[in-house]
Amino acid sequence: MAARFGAHEIMEIHEVLTDTIDGINQFQLYRPHVKDQQLQAILDNQVQFMMKEYNDMVQAVNQQGAGEAVPYREARNISPVYGLSSPQTQSPNTSAEQMDDRDVASGMLGCQKASASLRMRACLECADPKLRRMIQQSAINAAEQAYEIWQFMNQRGLYQVPTMKEATTSTMINTYSAAQQRQQS
Repeated sequence: MAARFGAHEIMEIHEVLTDTIDGINQFQLYRPHVKDQQLQAILDNQVQFMMKEYNDMVQAVNQQGAGEAVPYREARNISPVYGLSSPQTQSPNTSAEQMDDRDVASGMLGCQKASASLRMRACLECADPKLRRMIQQSAINAAEQAYEIWQFMNQRGLYQVPTMKEATTSTMINTYSAAQQRQQS
């Protein structure tokens, strides 16, 4: 009987599924600390999506092979706010009771960024094209979820984007030019 998956694939899907469980559990721990209704909706939506994605992956590896990956759809498209505007001093909390929306959003963002990276590396180790595509879509989903949280934070001044002087930006960007295409004979 031929193997359905290679050793790398089994180890990688194990890592992805464990990471998904950890992410869901982490978000559940954050839930009681959320005050902002929009953040609460984002958290609830992401937990629900992560659970569905987890169940789809479990079903895919326990059945005939990987199924179709479902993309995460974030409804809002907001222009980023650039520049620093009186950023608040940050320090660790001394107890869980001090956690606020910034702490929750920042933790969610870190979780989704780490998941996106882990999943992209995992898909690169997959031989089965359907499993590879499912994990690749999962990496894209985590990146989209991270961006959704980042947008929330950015719009509230919780994640500010430093900029450089225009002359510095221009100098750096203008150090690059288009590659010359070699003529084929």
